[in-house]
Amino acid sequence: MSSAKAAEVRDMKERTEPELVVACLEGDRSAFPELVEWYQIQIFNAAYRITGNRADAQDVAQAVFLKVFERLDQFDPKYRFFSWIYKICVNEALNLVGKRRPSPAIDLEMEDSAASPEREAQAREIGRAIQLALLELKPALRVAIVLRHFRGLSYDEISEVIGIPVKTVKSRLFAARRELRRVLDAQQLR
Repeated sequence: MSSAKAAEVRDMKERTEPELVVACLEGDRSAFPELVEWYQIQIFNAAYRITGNRADAQDVAQAVFLKVFERLDQFDPKYRFFSWIYKICVNEALNLVGKRRPSPAIDLEMEDSAASPEREAQAREIGRAIQLALLELKPALRVAIVLRHFRGLSYDEISEVIGIPVKTVKSRLFAARRELRRVLDAQQLR
């Protein structure tokens, strides 16, 4: 590979998320796979926390990126791409959860890179308990918890993703935390 071509490839890999979105909108086919790379773990993790199942989370992530690819021309660059793609993810995950039976199968396999086997076992146990407790919440409350505490979104960002006022986000999070605490207390893990 020539040094000019290598520099071009390196520059493509160093594009920021907004640059990738603009490049996609301008028809740069190499930008979309980079955009997928940028968000794939975040989208999968959010979908997993909402659905409680790895296979479902993979299906949701695949559907999200397909929709993003098909509808990218509908994205308005004056808004944040992050909010747009998360909104698609939340909607896809909630749609999938809504189609399932009330008692979903739960994939309890959790990965953790803790140093000791004891810590790893303890982290898995806590992770399972939290995931089970999350699955007992109504989907709207679960989404609020996932976006705030697992994805680290601000109230404004959650408002933008879900499409509700910030005041409603705050009250939904209050209700979600209270319900999560009740469920964890019942499990005696709080």
